[in-house]
Amino acid sequence: MVTTAASSSQRVILQNISWHTFESILTEMGDNRATRLAYDQGILEIMTPLMPHEHNNRLLEHLVFALAEELNLNLKSTGSVTCKRQDLLRGVEPDSSFYIQNELVMRQKQNLDLTQDPPPDLVIEVDYTSSSVDRMPIYLALGVPEIWRYN
Repeated sequence: MVTTAASSSQRVILQNISWHTFESILTEMGDNRATRLAYDQGILEIMTPLMPHEHNNRLLEHLVFALAEELNLNLKSTGSVTCKRQDLLRGVEPDSSFYIQNELVMRQKQNLDLTQDPPPDLVIEVDYTSSSVDRMPIYLALGVPEIWRYN
């Protein structure tokens, strides 16, 4: 079954998708893309954000950078990095993500492996419509300690 929703983003929901298929889609799509994926135990959401979504995401990113500067915090921005764990059958690509407390641990890392690395300390989610895949339980399962959600 495929479901789509029109708003500040374009979404497609696919049911009964295996972890292997999710991984294959990530590989085939590559890193240079505007789409974001969320996978929760067989349900895959593919979302392409449009301008209003991206505008508000950038505003929140600027707020994070300004706060980090004002508080003299080291910050590693990891953007829409794919956060996934096969053992949990969950994966998600936030609108933005940051390492703050774990910045030193992640400073030189080029890839994220959540079986060994800590999850981002902060993620930003911009929602204009309710997502068919609830991302909050995915973040909870992955151990993300803080989520800023704009809706």
